[in-house]
Amino acid sequence: MKIAVCIKQVVTREWQLRVNDQKSWIRDQDASFELNEPDAYALEEALRIKEKHGGEVIVCSAGPARATQVIREALARGADRAVHVESDALATADANAVADALAEAIEPEGVDLVLTGLQSDDQGFGQVGVVLAEKLGMPHATIIMEVQKTDAGVSVKRELEGGWFQWVALPMPALLTIQSGINQLRYATLKGIMAAKKKEIKKVAPSAAAPAAQRITSIYLPEKGKKTQMLPGAPAEAAKELVKRLREEARAL
Repeated sequence: MKIAVCIKQVVTREWQLRVNDQKSWIRDQDASFELNEPDAYALEEALRIKEKHGGEVIVCSAGPARATQVIREALARGADRAVHVESDALATADANAVADALAEAIEPEGVDLVLTGLQSDDQGFGQVGVVLAEKLGMPHATIIMEVQKTDAGVSVKRELEGGWFQWVALPMPALLTIQSGINQLRYATLKGIMAAKKKEIKKVAPSAAAPAAQRITSIYLPEKGKKTQMLPGAPAEAAKELVKRLREEARAL
């Protein structure tokens, strides 16, 4: 079975975020980076499927040259080879542009399964996986907590709201977005790190920039302030006033 895993390089969670001068994205010149956590679970699931059924795991990443850091990490954990769609513009591109670049890299590989993390730790929209499935013409399922290979394709367990789960059967090729916590992550061994240096990383440039479906107009850090208000009076009167303020001031009702 040939499996493609899409991975993304994101800013380390412990880093103190700073907004750039244009207020369009964070200032990442002096930031440290790491592998997006949901993508790490997708990679681990791909490696487990390969160990059980055989095949090949290909990691695919769309981003600037610095994304090689997480690609090497994925290879050290056990992936067989990698494809890097290298472009500085993809560092802040929207889901449509990223999915377009990944589809261009994955389609020639003729994979049986594509795994992505459920969402990224930076923007967190959870859109790249489903948009990529559309561009590849594959059936897809999201928020996956378990994957079982079947004769007809794959059977997957989806996490729903309120503690409910749903089993779905899909033919292959298919795309799955993996939920964090589906498995226990492995870490790169010294042997794996040494082997990763000899593994292939195919670098490709996106042929054309896909049209942006959305753009960030402004980014700012949350402002700290004390805005607690006490509602005096009897409980019934306070509740009535709370509903009034939620409706007229906060517009939450």
